Amino acid sequence: MHFDPDLIDQKATYKLLTGAVIPRPIGWISSVSKDGIPNLAPFSFFNAVGEDPPHVLFSTVRPNNSNKDTLNNVLETGQFVVNMVVEDIVEQMNTTSQSVAPDVNEFELAGLTAIPSLKVKAPRVKESPINMECELVHHYTLEDNKHGGATIIIGRIVMFHIDESVLLDDFKINMETYKPVARLAGSNYSKLGEIFSIKRS
Repeated sequence: MHFDPDLIDQKATYKLLTGAVIPRPIGWISSVSKDGIPNLAPFSFFNAVGEDPPHVLFSTVRPNNSNKDTLNNVLETGQFVVNMVVEDIVEQMNTTSQSVAPDVNEFELAGLTAIPSLKVKAPRVKESPINMECELVHHYTLEDNKHGGATIIIGRIVMFHIDESVLLDDFKINMETYKPVARLAGSNYSKLGEIFSIKRS
């Protein structure tokens, strides 16, 4: 079967893309508006893009050519925090995926604890074992879109926060205690599952 994305509708393209590119890590992005209102939302178009210096990338769709609160906040302040999602807080993460008014505090909506960051104004999720404070370095809105497209955000990590419960010697992360959750297609998520190793030749 062959599918030209120019000849199928947006929903079909989304299903093919999100069903094929799995699992995807979840970037749970906290930000703050210029008026000081915190925001928290999950994004599964997210990943690390380099360590020298460390950067992460996420993208947010722009339904009906309008920005989501996260995008507005990041563009206004130039800062955000990535809070990694683990099994114990997946329900709270799902709660923060709702579309709510800009003045709604998703931390309070989901029963989460907002704690101060060290280098950026956006708060961190206390319940997440790994937080990464970031400063915006680049943003780019996909061209030739028909419904608003998506804006890619690249941020430089300026501070890591790693809970001792998931940290091993020599800066390694303990996968057994970390228990991250990944996004699949539709309403589906996944845990790590079986792990295998292959040494590089």
